[in-house]
Amino acid sequence: MIVIILRLLLIVFIFFLLYSGIKYFLNPKRKLELAHEKKQFYFLDDKENVRKNFLITYKGALFEGEKYLGTTTNAFEVVSIFIWSKSTSALQGLTLEDFDYIQEQVKLRYPHSKVDWKSPIKELILKRREN
Repeated sequence: MIVIILRLLLIVFIFFLLYSGIKYFLNPKRKLELAHEKKQFYFLDDKENVRKNFLITYKGALFEGEKYLGTTTNAFEVVSIFIWSKSTSALQGLTLEDFDYIQEQVKLRYPHSKVDWKSPIKELILKRREN
């Protein structure tokens, strides 16, 4: 009887390990951290939840974006987005083309939105417009 119970516990433990491993490898946060370490582009967003901010990693810099809901001609959509950097020191080496690429990727996901950057990226973009 004890042997049967131990076998059942072992089987349940193996299934628990498999479930935990699969859940870990499919976790989007882990994918974001991996892309951040490899200095690749990754966009982490819960498109169904407008209140939840999105995260972007690009060339080793981590950005956070805040979405605001508004009205378009036919529906309620995300109409305004503010993006800022989590660490300004990570912005070293990024060019205006990099910020344009990030903005294009956001516009692909939220076509009705107006993207605004927070400081210090905002000042860099304003200098470009002045020239």
